[in-house]
Amino acid sequence: MHPVNAYTDLDTYSNRFCAYDLLATLVAVVRPDGRVLFSNSALEDALGLSRRNIVGSNLAEAFTEPSLLQNALEGARENEFEALRYDAWLRRLGHEPIPLHITITRPELVEEILVEMVPLEKQTRQDREERFAEQAQTNKELIRNLAHEIKNPLGGIRGAAQLLEMEIESPELIEYTQVIIHEADRLQSLVDRLLAPHRRPHMVGDVNIHEVCERVRFLILAEFPRGLRVVRDFDTSIPEFRGDREQLIQTVLNIAHNACQALAERMAAGDAVLTFCTRVARQTTFGKQRYRLALELHVIDNGPGVPEAIKDRIFYPLVSGREGGSGLGLTLAQTYIQQHHGLIEVDSAPGRTDFKILIPLP
Repeated sequence: MHPVNAYTDLDTYSNRFCAYDLLATLVAVVRPDGRVLFSNSALEDALGLSRRNIVGSNLAEAFTEPSLLQNALEGARENEFEALRYDAWLRRLGHEPIPLHITITRPELVEEILVEMVPLEKQTRQDREERFAEQAQTNKELIRNLAHEIKNPLGGIRGAAQLLEMEIESPELIEYTQVIIHEADRLQSLVDRLLAPHRRPHMVGDVNIHEVCERVRFLILAEFPRGLRVVRDFDTSIPEFRGDREQLIQTVLNIAHNACQALAERMAAGDAVLTFCTRVARQTTFGKQRYRLALELHVIDNGPGVPEAIKDRIFYPLVSGREGGSGLGLTLAQTYIQQHHGLIEVDSAPGRTDFKILIPLP
């Protein structure tokens, strides 16, 4: 890309379009002939060039097929469309080209054309996150409504069984009323767990993520004292952040506990490994927002991996990979992390399952 200074007024356009620097999306504002008037920080990072070198250049030269952008800009000049989308490859200084999804729009009453570029990998991830967020919200409302509908008649069933038991003299028949009461109590406990994230207030305070991990490590080793090695791989420079310590302990404990149950055979063989790994992610995007810093907490096990049949539904309520599981642990974990504006992702294959928790840092 070669700057053409005749088209540039760097300070003017930087002031007009500075809001685009807050976006994770790669953004360029161009003239109808393709000369760049403004480039946001994300595009600078992607191209490996400074804004001063990008502004005034022909944006089409940054792509492996310049004609695609040239034709799109020509259509924008002729007002042939309100928005145009297509895929292309962006050249990068000293790196391989990357595939992008490009959206071109021309706001009314202005000469400039807006070119937005999203790496296809990020686009796929954003689509997945958006789809999951919508599903999670739908599931949350369904669970709450269903739990309340179950809770009301459940009390009546239990009360009726208790009254019936008082009138019965036969020990054999009393066993049946005991079954009713026991099952009613079990369902009541399940309903309470379904409603737990929505009942308890969000108790915000300063959180040290390594104290959270140490607490979970203590609880896990108390329950699984043999055949399990817990590895701590911590970045001690990670700052404290505002959050609900108890929710985060419960989240990490739910994930770690599931991992340990999947490690049963490895524990019997004496080579089960559970790893807590903390890192800082810089300039990362999740939940449609770009964060300067974010906590990455990995909970990794060397077990058999998540069963293929439930891989895409692992965070759904009542979905469990083991017999007798309630299928609520990961659902509650995801809910708690979403309350911290974060996200849980999973990457699983036989021999290695990695649950990654992402939370914005100050």
